[in-house]
Amino acid sequence: MALPIWRIVIPDQEQRVLRENIWNGTFADGFYVHKGNMEQIKLRYRGGHTREYKKKSYEIVKDGYTYHFNAEYDDPSMIRNALSFRFFELLGVPCPRTEHVLLFINGKSAGVYLKLEAVDQVFFDKRKIPVESLVYATNDDANFRLISPETNRKKSSLFDGYRLMIGSRRDKERLIQLITNLNEMNRQELYSYLTSKLDIDNYLRWLVGAVLTGNYDGFNQNYDLYYHKKYRYYRIIPWDYEGTWGRDAYGRLAGSSPIPITGDNLLTRRLLAYSSVRSKYKKMLQAALSSTFTTNRIAPIVKQMYRNISSTIHEDPTRRWSTSVFDKEPKLILSYLRERRAVVKKEMSKL
Repeated sequence: MALPIWRIVIPDQEQRVLRENIWNGTFADGFYVHKGNMEQIKLRYRGGHTREYKKKSYEIVKDGYTYHFNAEYDDPSMIRNALSFRFFELLGVPCPRTEHVLLFINGKSAGVYLKLEAVDQVFFDKRKIPVESLVYATNDDANFRLISPETNRKKSSLFDGYRLMIGSRRDKERLIQLITNLNEMNRQELYSYLTSKLDIDNYLRWLVGAVLTGNYDGFNQNYDLYYHKKYRYYRIIPWDYEGTWGRDAYGRLAGSSPIPITGDNLLTRRLLAYSSVRSKYKKMLQAALSSTFTTNRIAPIVKQMYRNISSTIHEDPTRRWSTSVFDKEPKLILSYLRERRAVVKKEMSKL
């Protein structure tokens, strides 16, 4: 199957802007070429450690829409992000839409990329979700604790680890208050508070997705929190699920037990301390193991994604991994699924 093609042009002086601003997020000007027309765009590098790689990921803004073009350089399958988000959709958790594309820069193939929809105002408008604020959890300081895991000291601000994308100072203060109360309220006070400030069903569905896909990096960063304007509570959205389905964020084999089924952050621990929440979470896990996290449901998605990209990947010299490794990834992903099911079933008896 031929992949959609994106052709962009970056003038020499703008390429210098990108090279000189790899880490600070400065946009360069460029053009999107389509049917002989050249439309103005802005673009910049994106990602964490991946900015050091030869094949970089991009954020492209075109006609008011923002897209992320991920090189998925560490993932030999190139489908883990897309597969994870498809799985979250099955669980009923809003997440970015994805599409594999072939990117050309200045007439030269840059290889296969995963194009992702940005989580921004447009994202919510498309889904008719009234959003009041949105924050990105950008590093491990977004751990819901008072202490930074990097310094083992009290954070200079409880907003450390977050980036406000929609909202005002009041919205920062609201999230800081949530983190403060999570750490300081007693058991009874906290339950009443969380049931009014957090969409617990949404959070538990997200937790099911993070636990089953095995995303170790998804608990203290790589998530988005938005405040629902109508219902007046927080909901969570997954982000960056490349390190899943049996591999970590660097592409290393991670096995079928990368994280406990009780997750790995303070908010999850405090929620699961309540028997009613624990019971609801257990039922959600059981439902996923019966319907969505199964070979019958996941294998056709993996097969279709591979069918879409295989021929192009085999001709793509920009990939880190060999085609022989790529060809074995569907088997590895489905082996992980079967093994993870067994691990989760065993651990559920302890919930």
